[in-house]
Amino acid sequence: MVRKTKTEIKKELRGGRGEVEIQHIVSREELNGHGDMYALVRLKPGCSIGYHQHIGNTEPYFIIEGHGIFVDHDGSRIEVGPGDVCYIEVGESHGMENNSDQDLVFMALIYNECKFY
Repeated sequence: MVRKTKTEIKKELRGGRGEVEIQHIVSREELNGHGDMYALVRLKPGCSIGYHQHIGNTEPYFIIEGHGIFVDHDGSRIEVGPGDVCYIEVGESHGMENNSDQDLVFMALIYNECKFY
């Protein structure tokens, strides 16, 4: 199967500023219960994803272009750019801010915690 991605615009995502463009690569249904999102995310200058917690899942980011600030689970603010990986453990919190004058583009994957019994 081949299809186009589906683009969604979210305003003030997780309490952040401005708009976030999410280009869904794989839908929640296509992840077959293993996660919620696999997408290319674009933050315009001055926009952000608000600080939020991941319960039962995690979300790494892979920065493709631009620069921004990753707000880590302990509140530390870390400058990020192309090639950086931002990873948050299950149960921790994070946010992302674009404080530059260029778009910040990254891959995001929300996948479920794996429990072995």
